[in-house]
Amino acid sequence: MTSAESPKAKEEIAVVGLGKSGRAAALLLARAGARVYASDAESSPASEKTASELRGAGVSVDVGSHDVDRIARATKVVVSPGVPPNAPPLVAARRAGVCIVSEIEIALSMLRGTRTIAVTGTNGKTTTTALIGHLLRALRSDAVDAGNIGTPLAEVALAAKHPQWIALELSSFQLHDTPSIAPDVGVVTNLSPDHLDRYARVEEYYLDKALIFRNMSEKSRWVLNGDQREVLTLAGTLRDLPAGPAGKKRPNAHENGLPLGKVSRFSIASRGEEAWYDRERDELVVLGEPLLPRRDLMLFGDHNVANALAASLAVMIADPTHRTPEARHKIADGLRSFRALKHRLEVAGEFGGVLWINDSKATNVSSTLVAVEGMTRPTVLLLGGRHKGEPYTSLAPAIARTCRIVLAYGESAPIVEQDLKGLVPLERLGSDFAEVVARARALSQPGDAVLLSPACSSYDMFKNYEERGAVFKRLAAERQG
Repeated sequence: MTSAESPKAKEEIAVVGLGKSGRAAALLLARAGARVYASDAESSPASEKTASELRGAGVSVDVGSHDVDRIARATKVVVSPGVPPNAPPLVAARRAGVCIVSEIEIALSMLRGTRTIAVTGTNGKTTTTALIGHLLRALRSDAVDAGNIGTPLAEVALAAKHPQWIALELSSFQLHDTPSIAPDVGVVTNLSPDHLDRYARVEEYYLDKALIFRNMSEKSRWVLNGDQREVLTLAGTLRDLPAGPAGKKRPNAHENGLPLGKVSRFSIASRGEEAWYDRERDELVVLGEPLLPRRDLMLFGDHNVANALAASLAVMIADPTHRTPEARHKIADGLRSFRALKHRLEVAGEFGGVLWINDSKATNVSSTLVAVEGMTRPTVLLLGGRHKGEPYTSLAPAIARTCRIVLAYGESAPIVEQDLKGLVPLERLGSDFAEVVARARALSQPGDAVLLSPACSSYDMFKNYEERGAVFKRLAAERQG
């Protein structure tokens, strides 16, 4: 950030939420010379530790409460993605006309000389982001993975040296509050209903996803899922939005809904796209030439073939030097060396002839459907957590084909039972996760699989999906007396 762009000393910026992104944003703003007030409604050892660190950096901090009046007087509010829009400090800020932005927005304003490949979508965006970063590093580029994948972008901006490339995962919540997003390459993996506990209608969720296109131009480059009409026409939803700040006219998509700029498609269903899966030859084909035999990709399922195609295509169109024969060879080697991420169809182990699979990241119905459809063993499915507003009935045909039984647990157990009972074998349990895993062990037989693919958030029983997956893996590996 230049001196002309630095926050004025008399102005105060409020940071709401002291998780990883809030902490990084507060430190970044304080280092840039801003007066910062940060607060979190939760009081815990972790938040107190963060508060102590921020106070040492000159940040004014409240833990366990928000000074709503102070936030309403701020010149800007930075919000963590986990803070709901109806939280009192955000309601007060909107009423006072205060601009609300994401931590991503703050970091983008302070990163210089860095190129970005941004990824959004409902499912696959974390794996695709990780693949993009991995492939860039396979090309010997200085690249980091950031955003919704786990590392705040502000953390990257805090570093003394900024990377050449950023693979940036963006959630709908982050896109909502990042008005300057303009990636070198933008990727949309797929769309399906999600977060209906936060959005009144699925159209509102899709509209936030469309905001990846908000600064599109004829120079923009996009990688879109050619198998989904919803993705291909997503940019067209921006036409109905009001003018931007200061009356700035929003860019219109092409009449067919495609975004402005160069659009490249990937597909696992049809030939002839820029990246596609040749099932006859069992090869991944990118930009007209075979890139990799499918057997060399160490990832389960067609959905991961799509993720690999999207990532390879995004990296190759990002720069001409990424399309040379030598570069293609390095990208293929990068695909060969990539392994499944934790909590995404991760094999936790095989115990007593039963395969245990951790898919804790499956927090919506469509993600769980992908997992269940990919199972090749009789499966005990662990389904439950905090309900996100979607019905579970669409899972029934796939469950009936592959699953021995569904164990419904957690807050959503009554809804899961209501939707699936009578359609598939089902047993309703409570909110003791150790009991759920023990019941899965008792019901499974050698040759079976136990699959944790909850289709729900983890917040009824755990602080996040990572903790849920880690507990599952630990309990799976415990020996029974």
